[in-house]
Amino acid sequence: MNLSILLQTASAGQSQWSGIIMMIVIVAIFYFFMIRPQQKRQKEIQKAREALKVGDKVITAGGIYGKIKEIGDVYMVIEIANGVNIQIDKASIFASSEDAKQK
Repeated sequence: MNLSILLQTASAGQSQWSGIIMMIVIVAIFYFFMIRPQQKRQKEIQKAREALKVGDKVITAGGIYGKIKEIGDVYMVIEIANGVNIQIDKASIFASSEDAKQK
């Protein structure tokens, strides 16, 4: 009788460890296939935004095409037509026009 109880306790402990290991594997899969690639894309987008300079043609997240006239700390002034300037947040710059044509 004691041997039977001992075997049941050992198998219960083993199933707990296998459940924990499966959770760790699932978290690792999510990290390497979803979170890490997204972080890489965000870093690339940030580098591209920092590389923009006055005179570059850009596209905003809202689909507005324009040319950069002024760059501030958190904003950009872009010209969307002759004499029509708008001030937008740097984070709303989607891509430069050259990058958009290549994709």
